[in-house]
Amino acid sequence: MDFKDAVYENEKVTLKGVKNFNIKQVFECGQCFRWEKSDRGYIGVAFGKVIELEEKDEDIIIHNTNEEDFKNIWIKYFDLERDYSKIKEELAQDEILKKSVDYGYGIRILNQDPFEILISFIISARNSIPVISKTIKKISEMWGKPVEYNGNTYYTFPTLESLKDATEDEIRSTGASFRSKYIFDTVQKLYKCSLGIEGFEEYDLNRIKSLSDDDCHTEMQKFAGVGAKVSDCVILFSMEKYSAFPVDVWVKRAMGHFYGMPDVSLPKIRMAAREKFGRLSGFAQQYLFYYARENHIKI
Repeated sequence: MDFKDAVYENEKVTLKGVKNFNIKQVFECGQCFRWEKSDRGYIGVAFGKVIELEEKDEDIIIHNTNEEDFKNIWIKYFDLERDYSKIKEELAQDEILKKSVDYGYGIRILNQDPFEILISFIISARNSIPVISKTIKKISEMWGKPVEYNGNTYYTFPTLESLKDATEDEIRSTGASFRSKYIFDTVQKLYKCSLGIEGFEEYDLNRIKSLSDDDCHTEMQKFAGVGAKVSDCVILFSMEKYSAFPVDVWVKRAMGHFYGMPDVSLPKIRMAAREKFGRLSGFAQQYLFYYARENHIKI
């Protein structure tokens, strides 16, 4: 594990001697939308829980949790059983990529809930991160459950059951815009699949997750509003498909800036990157994305 020891105290867990974990980099590398800056660090909602992360010297403190939740939820969520030193060492053999790896030294890929991430990245299409976050927050306030923490109320992301009766107009009122019809359609398909209705078996997210990386990528695109980039985001950030390589404007700029890749289509960039980075493409993408966006890279 990328920490020496876990100390369990009342309402918090302290990870001692943490490596390869910078909370700003983890929460601001484009993979999640439910984490906000706080006085101590970042507060977020995941898997029905509200936690707050704080960095102190070489330790990371997870507030508002306990040993049971840490072992059952947060070790997996923060990918703490993966040796990121090995990944970084392998990727840094590429002298060009090394600069991005060193810059985003504390990035980890979160293991998030597939349903939440599917809806979230449908919202992300042709959208800015502040607007995406605002829309997801509104959806959670309307259909999620309230959770109190430090005198404030937060809301869990809605379950499929709680979202199934939402109308397209209600979804539109959250700011989801033209994506509302995609969200509505996706929720209906997933719900019919959950009921075992014939003809909807292909929308089973557990089935899709069990497929190979390439098949998973293809199957996700059967959902309305899910193209190659959104599919890659969903399977990378919630289905452990680490050869996925989501290409957006920042990644396109990074590939042009660092590798001299011509101004070609996003699918061509995706294919070239997967050929170059192989099974670690998803990790390479996160380092490149973070470096390009933080440094305002232009082609």
